[in-house]
Amino acid sequence: MATRMTAIAAGTILLAGAVQAEDVIFAHGENPGNPRYIAAEKWAELYSECTGSSVNVAPSATMGDDVEMLTSVGAGIIQITANSQGSFSQIVPEIGLLGLPFLFPDLETAWATVDGEVGKMIDEKAHSSGLKVVGYWDNGIRHITHLSKHMLEPADLAGMRIRTPPAEMTVDIFEALGASPAPLAWSEVPSALQSGVFEGQENPLTNIYFAKLHEITPYITLTGHMYEASPVVVGLAWWEGLDEATQTCVTDATRQAGTLQRQLNKEGNEQLQATMEEEGAVFATANREAFVEATASVYDKYAETYPDLVAALREAAQGQ
Repeated sequence: MATRMTAIAAGTILLAGAVQAEDVIFAHGENPGNPRYIAAEKWAELYSECTGSSVNVAPSATMGDDVEMLTSVGAGIIQITANSQGSFSQIVPEIGLLGLPFLFPDLETAWATVDGEVGKMIDEKAHSSGLKVVGYWDNGIRHITHLSKHMLEPADLAGMRIRTPPAEMTVDIFEALGASPAPLAWSEVPSALQSGVFEGQENPLTNIYFAKLHEITPYITLTGHMYEASPVVVGLAWWEGLDEATQTCVTDATRQAGTLQRQLNKEGNEQLQATMEEEGAVFATANREAFVEATASVYDKYAETYPDLVAALREAAQGQ
């Protein structure tokens, strides 16, 4: 890993040196067509219009995986990344609590939560690591895919080798369900599924579709087991070096591009099932009540460490 990160850092330093000092590098891990990819392009357009600077968008994990991009942002090698909740939770554990199982009744409630006091608290926690969250895009509600069968009941996951993001919350959920979860970088998931290292994985439908995972693991069970945000993160030192007008350009571009990204993600998750079925995917719906009961212990664990935040999230999720 050290060799890989050194190579990536060297490459990004070369790229950073190839652009003007006022230019911005925006890195993310998604492929063309994904809402995050489209929103990053929109962000670049909006920021350029606002500041007159150019933006170099680096998609498809060309700057490394999510953890490596966060490291590069903190080091000032790149300026901004649309990242993942799982990877960011290794730096700010509190963001992982957005993924408490079956927490939010719908996307709008989740968005209102991250756009409010909870989102501000997560940003403040990030400052001690040299990072700043300038907004929250959407990574959607997650479902399970498998090579050969559906996961209708918790018992169906017994011993299942399932890929998860590097997020303690996700691992805890699947351990509670009796599976054998293991983290793996997003960019490496297709090859790991094709080789049989994992039997399946879990993601929102948009991520599944644009990574073509439904072609490898065509059995998709609609579990809706957790929500994930996509924090948009900049280096704190870079942010503090901007004048107030430029900071406003950053936050306005993030908000406007985020509105587009959230809407595309929601529409995609509503419409993609039919498209994926036409391409050979087979859908089924899990026994939600049984899954909720099987994962109740996850709340107990996190309530011990973060009692106030768990209570606040439960209240927010109920619209209080």
